[in-house]
Amino acid sequence: MSAGRPAAGRVALVTGASAGIGKSIVRRLLQHGWTVHGAARRVEQMAELAAAGATVGPLDLSDEASMKACVRRVLDAHGRIDALVNNAGYGSYGALEDVSLAEARRQFEVNVFALVRMCQLVLPTMRAQRGGTIVNVSSMAGRGWTPFGGWYHATKHALEVLSDVLRVEVEPFGVRVVVIQPGRVESEWAATAARTLRKSSRASVYRDRVEPLAALLEDYGGAASPEVVSDAVVRALSSAAPRRRYATPLEARAAILLHWLLPDAAWERLTALGLRAAARRTRSAGRDDQN
Repeated sequence: MSAGRPAAGRVALVTGASAGIGKSIVRRLLQHGWTVHGAARRVEQMAELAAAGATVGPLDLSDEASMKACVRRVLDAHGRIDALVNNAGYGSYGALEDVSLAEARRQFEVNVFALVRMCQLVLPTMRAQRGGTIVNVSSMAGRGWTPFGGWYHATKHALEVLSDVLRVEVEPFGVRVVVIQPGRVESEWAATAARTLRKSSRASVYRDRVEPLAALLEDYGGAASPEVVSDAVVRALSSAAPRRRYATPLEARAAILLHWLLPDAAWERLTALGLRAAARRTRSAGRDDQN
């Protein structure tokens, strides 16, 4: 821990704590001396976190009353919130022509509007404390894009912009805003993206193009451990002067830099090459299965 931000007595609320990255964040914060509240819809899947010392409770990001009750539980127990880690979110994939607007709105509701609402709910307390940190878990997808992930990318682009605006607005009150940009990390995200991609393209003209991508998402080889994200969260919360963004692992930093460097036309060609490579890999795997 940095000497600038001791954890003793500090209280953190982590959303999306029932799996993958969220669980890892809760465990790592506990190891570093934080008092941690983990929140998610699937409370039963947080039993191991409760056994490790966290307080766990329900949180439905589509329900205003649930969000208010979640924050109120933390304040009633401790009278303060030093860190909000907005980790909850999901990836829904599909061609823009195929994805229903209802699904697009749902993804924005969870990934953007509910996240901002959680910020609104903790900010009065953080301002009164004259201190606190909001950590928004975005994605390397917030700085680039790939075909068939348009709505997901749009939510993460929105999250990046809103975090920048919020950072400047709340800085005079001693509140800090940090963005985490994970790359490929072991979690439920890839399986969800593959499932929604196949669902949206069952009778689609894009089906032949999306199937290789779905197969690639299911075979998420080389994904980093969730600990690379939880370590970044701890570094941000421990620092007296955290960076605005933490991209992790290395491939996430490389992808963000590449998108920044390349002209739009070059990025489009690169993504097209990626889809063709995925298609070749799928065809090769199919031939191997038949042998």
